[in-house]
Parts: sequence; structure tokens; C-alpha cells
Amino acid sequence: MRIALGADHAGYELKNLIKAHLEQQGFHVLDLGTNGPESVDYPDFARKVAEDVVAGAVDRGILVCGTGIGMCISANKVHGIRAANCCSEFEVQMSREHNDANVLALGARVLTPEKALPLVDLFLNTTFEGGRHQRRVDKMMAIER
Repeated sequence: MRIALGADHAGYELKNLIKAHLEQQGFHVLDLGTNGPESVDYPDFARKVAEDVVAGAVDRGILVCGTGIGMCISANKVHGIRAANCCSEFEVQMSREHNDANVLALGARVLTPEKALPLVDLFLNTTFEGGRHQRRVDKMMAIER
């Protein structure tokens, strides 16, 4: 599985931990930045990750900012993205099983690495249930059109 990562200045340290964690598991990781504490604009990184997901360059995306909120909102502006800002395992599981989320947004100021890494694993290892949920995902995506 190919994963794109993006972060702003508040999230780059957690992004780097996620990157190392994923690489240790054998995932192909595309790191789209940022990589330092200098202030940057999170929509720029959310857009890069989201566009790579939609283009099929990667299978899923993970975004990290201070709360995950700004990244999530920004990514969801890209046609074809279903980004979920999650803080719990239940939210991650439902975002994948019921909503077929293709981007996970995390908050580095909200989650510790010990809490965030299991959320990442769950996001990547949970499959979409389809069935009645596919109809709902189709309706969500129709709103974009």
C-alpha cells in the first residue's frame, strides 16, 4: 500500500514518527512535507496529499496539523476525497467501514504519538464494508457534482 503524508509546522514531528512507523511495516511512504517548525499554510499540504490520493498515485493519505480540523476541511475540498478527522479508534473504524474514508486527519496537539500510531494502523487495516454503506457513499459523492 502506498501512503502520502502531509503536515504543517504543528504536525511535522508526529508526521515523521508516522512515516518511520509505516516504513518499518513495509509501506511505501510519500512524504510531501513540511519538515520543520517554520510556519506554513496547512491547505497547501492537504491539497498535495488529497490530489495524489484522487489521482491514484497513492492508496490513502494521512494529514497532521495541530488539531486535524484544518487539514480535514482543506482535503475535503478536493473532489473525490473523504477525509475524516479522528481522535478515537471507534471514529477511525467507522470512517473506514461505513464512509470509505481515504484520508485520515490527526491533531498533533490533541493526540500523543502513543494514541496516534494505533489510529494510523487501524485506518490502514480496516476495509470498507460496502453494501448499504456504498449507497450512502455514492450519495455523499453526488453532492460534489
